[in-house]
Amino acid sequence: MGTTQLETVPEPKYWHLKTVLSEALDSEFAVGEILPNERELAARFGVARATLRQALEQLELEGRLQRRRGVGTTVAPPRVGVAVGEAEDAWPGAATDSWQAVDCQETAPPAAVARLLGTAAGQAVHTVRRIRRTHGQPVAAELLYVPGSSVPGLAAIDAAPGAARARTVLRELQRLGLEGQDRAVELGSARAEDAKQLDRLPGAPVLLVTTRYFAEGGTAAVAVATYRADTCRLTFGESGVQLLAAG
Repeated sequence: MGTTQLETVPEPKYWHLKTVLSEALDSEFAVGEILPNERELAARFGVARATLRQALEQLELEGRLQRRRGVGTTVAPPRVGVAVGEAEDAWPGAATDSWQAVDCQETAPPAAVARLLGTAAGQAVHTVRRIRRTHGQPVAAELLYVPGSSVPGLAAIDAAPGAARARTVLRELQRLGLEGQDRAVELGSARAEDAKQLDRLPGAPVLLVTTRYFAEGGTAAVAVATYRADTCRLTFGESGVQLLAAG
């Protein structure tokens, strides 16, 4: 990567640096290649490390770079599609579902989720943890909150903890007639546990997709999926909103 001194430009200095770095990524680096460290990059471009970090963070948000534990900053692979639109309009765990059940515990959901479920604050619900992979790489982690009233038959079933119990909860949930879904998407920061599952650093930018599942005239379950914002973007088409994620 050649040395480029930045001149006075109308846009912020980090934004101009981002453009220069993006051009270098296209011409000088391969997918998966590790970038030089921040000190070296800042010296080559004649900028403060704070300015460099802003440019790198922006490129990470745009999906050009990935910051990986114990590796450093690498060039991100191209994006591939991961559907989250109406084509996926089915109960979690259905035959067309691309999520993998990991664990299930009884925990109190966050206050915002409890309000969506209509449960009392602090009341424990079945919390199913799932992971989604594309081309073998984790692209999203999900917590599915299911109140006991949605799976009354579960009390009579002796399911082992972990993935086996998670699958049992999903099967019982599918006994209800799904009446519809709604989704909300917002930008957030990765919690420590989600970051570990997604091979990200805690606090890394993520897209939070909250889905409510309706049955019997009310909310039967709520899922909060954490997608890697460094490799995911929203698209709009005839089928509604989709997320695109890198494989």
